[in-house]
Amino acid sequence: MKWRTFVATIALALLSCHANAADEATPNLAPVKAVADARLAVGDHAVLPLYLSSDWALPLPSITRAVIVLHGRLRNADVYYKSARTAQAAASDEGRATIMIVPQFLAQVDIDAYKLPDETLRWSLEGWEGGEAALAPSPASSFEALDAILARFGDRRIFPNLKQVVVAGHSGGGQVAQRYAIAGRGEAKLSRQHIEVRYVVANPSSYAYFSAERPEPSIAASCPGYDNWKYGMNDRPPYLSDATSAALEQRYVEREVIYLLGTLDTNPEHPALDNSCMAKAQGPYRYARGHAYADAMAGRDHGTPNHKLFDVAGIGHDGDKMLTSKCGLTALFDLPGCTADR
Repeated sequence: MKWRTFVATIALALLSCHANAADEATPNLAPVKAVADARLAVGDHAVLPLYLSSDWALPLPSITRAVIVLHGRLRNADVYYKSARTAQAAASDEGRATIMIVPQFLAQVDIDAYKLPDETLRWSLEGWEGGEAALAPSPASSFEALDAILARFGDRRIFPNLKQVVVAGHSGGGQVAQRYAIAGRGEAKLSRQHIEVRYVVANPSSYAYFSAERPEPSIAASCPGYDNWKYGMNDRPPYLSDATSAALEQRYVEREVIYLLGTLDTNPEHPALDNSCMAKAQGPYRYARGHAYADAMAGRDHGTPNHKLFDVAGIGHDGDKMLTSKCGLTALFDLPGCTADR
């Protein structure tokens, strides 16, 4: 009897270890632990959950800056909202004049778990990172959802004194921020109202290249689709179909972009790292991929005078530490304390 109990205990332990390993490898398969409490209409038939640090139903004349923080692939907007609020508090006076927004790109598993209304937008587990259309209730791109947020900031009845919008993301959210800086349509209206827009791209697994050249050409050579969207300009989703690659590149170069890279984000086997051949063609790990991409863009004709790169010393793949670091606060709030690497 004791032997059977011992065997059963070992079997359960092994099963638990296997389950934990699977959870670490694919944690985004599980429902989120919390759903954001605010809602924003996207089009006529859909709503996007999001967290707001101020109620934007009434005029906010004291707000001069808006910071959008995009969560990673776990869709854990609650965790990122906590980091956003920590950064806001650290920014002192600048923070008090800022509204923080964390949208949430849910999946069907979240809708089912929380029995959310049919009009709640949901995407495939990672499709939102590249601007794919939602699965329901309408085919809205995750970029259209960001357009709707930026449109809200363009309402001068609510934000009469707004001067700047920052679109920032870490990890999977960094992928959204980088692609939206290429594709996003929401900036145009704000620019006409003299509202500046900045994009902060922190530790993403991959970037959208404009040319077919890659830092690891031998990997690219044996990787069909390495130059397809979201890694390149081929086979772009409908949201990007109205512009040529050259036009998208020119738009991206003209926009203000800050690459925020943790110097210790160097694990080529990180469980959340994109290790497809498309991503590996861009480099072995996130820190190398970020520098390689910034170098490639800086090496183009006329360079990228509106782009900066901040190395965040001593930090790995940690969204909270990245956003609340001195360089994170510089990128989000223009606080002193961080010098651009280039």
